[in-house]
Amino acid sequence: MQIQELTVGPVETTCYILSREDRDDCLVIDPGDEASRIRKAAGGKKIAAILLTHGHFDHIGACGDLMGDGAKLYVHALDAGALGDPVRNASMAFLGRPVTAPAATDLVTDGDEMEIAGLKIRVIHTPGHTPGGVCYLIENDLFTGDTMFEHGWGRTDLPGGSMKDLMASLRMLMPLSKDHPIHPGHDA
Repeated sequence: MQIQELTVGPVETTCYILSREDRDDCLVIDPGDEASRIRKAAGGKKIAAILLTHGHFDHIGACGDLMGDGAKLYVHALDAGALGDPVRNASMAFLGRPVTAPAATDLVTDGDEMEIAGLKIRVIHTPGHTPGGVCYLIENDLFTGDTMFEHGWGRTDLPGGSMKDLMASLRMLMPLSKDHPIHPGHDA
């Protein structure tokens, strides 16, 4: 599996482009902004799917532009409503302007397993940062969004956040984090 990291948008969200060398498609995780940069980094590969770890503005901003190529959009059902709601996705609070994304084409739940662009994916529901936060275990790598960072975790003071839920999610992820490389939604 090839993993490309791009830092995008005003709050420096880490967006990931995953692909197999022998395929002409890829998937994108958390395209927060800068769709043209993401498309260029995909190197001509068709974006088959966009996986969202949660529905905050800094993870969804480029979805609409990237879906124009026919990509499917995956998000947990509990965060689906945030995609079109600038209050729930925190764009009004942080940017003073609305950022929205199209409605999801597919809703994920805990334990879902799928294969996209030749990559095996397992969904792990990790509420706390948002009610519908998820991590994706793709092949041997764990993409944690804002649930878990290298030296910390996501905030819980935004709409739908819960420190109690986040602590339970972190306890569940700790064993996985020992055996799988972690790819968070932000560097810090």
